[in-house]
Amino acid sequence: MSSLKDLAIEQKIGQLFFIGIPGTTVDVQTAQLLDEIAPGGVCLFARNIREASQTRELLDTLRERSSIEPFLSLDQEGGLVDRLRRIISPMPAASLFADSETVGHFGALVAETVRILGFNMDFAPVVDVIDEKRESVRNGLFSRSFGRSAEQAAEFAGAFLQSLQQGGCLGCVKHFPGLGASAVDSHEELPQVSIDEDELNAVDLLPYRRLLERKIIHSVMVAHADYTKTGLHELVQNGTLLPSSLSGRVISGLLRAELQFDGLVITDDLEMGAIIKNFGIEDACVMAIEAGADLVAICADPERISAGYEAVLRSVQSGKIAEDRIDQSLDRIAAARSLLKEPLPFNSQRLAELSDSVARLSSELK
Repeated sequence: MSSLKDLAIEQKIGQLFFIGIPGTTVDVQTAQLLDEIAPGGVCLFARNIREASQTRELLDTLRERSSIEPFLSLDQEGGLVDRLRRIISPMPAASLFADSETVGHFGALVAETVRILGFNMDFAPVVDVIDEKRESVRNGLFSRSFGRSAEQAAEFAGAFLQSLQQGGCLGCVKHFPGLGASAVDSHEELPQVSIDEDELNAVDLLPYRRLLERKIIHSVMVAHADYTKTGLHELVQNGTLLPSSLSGRVISGLLRAELQFDGLVITDDLEMGAIIKNFGIEDACVMAIEAGADLVAICADPERISAGYEAVLRSVQSGKIAEDRIDQSLDRIAAARSLLKEPLPFNSQRLAELSDSVARLSSELK
């Protein structure tokens, strides 16, 4: 196939979906879902990962069943978000690091570990800024963010991202345009971030600008939030707050036009409470694509994955979403996919050595 744009429309739509699967193997239900959607990416969670050889076998099977090389990702941040703790010594939280050199070493350890297991992408690093002013807010992000200022977040996250990608694993910075000042966890409900335009620009967007200047960002994950005191604030027709992940002002306006980012844009999981409590999965998927997202993430329920896929397919077939709009995303997906590296040979001894290295690093950081 010379280009993703040569695919049938059903296959094109599948490329826009980053999905989760139920278990530790490709069972009958999972096989049917993969055949129906032919997704562009699959993200594994703790429920999918029991031990090293099983994880590699699962990822090899997902790769073999795909006619187009899929993005195979996980959220391997360390600390609270550590999908590999059954396989590798618990990885340190981002908040523990105090210098970029050590962060870079950590990124290299993560890259080699995940590539031995068969992954080619990591939904990390977090570049949300948690400074002294924000540290008391309970939004689930405190330990997940690098540094104690916008400058440190940019420096440390950049060191992690550069090492991760030099090690052959594609990174994805998150959660754009910034959740550091949010007062609630978007897994539960939609955060209303009450900072003003000046703070958004001076603090939350600084890491993105710095890393974009270095040309090391290839993928961005967009948050579910409303920025109530900025020009990003928006309501839908029934008066419901429009989440940033479904907003053209945020994706096509701020990220694409203002910040000049033409890489891959992925939504955060559309099954989170911030979305599901206010929008059905079908409308959310269509709105995200209309807003400019390239990949929509639905990470758990096979029925919701199918419903979202069918909704986007219907919207393209009816002309609500132009096929040219889909082709724009396919170009960006192809560009990001060209950066993917083959998995490293499976090596349980090397994984044990990496586990020991992680344990030493964690001990040094305490």
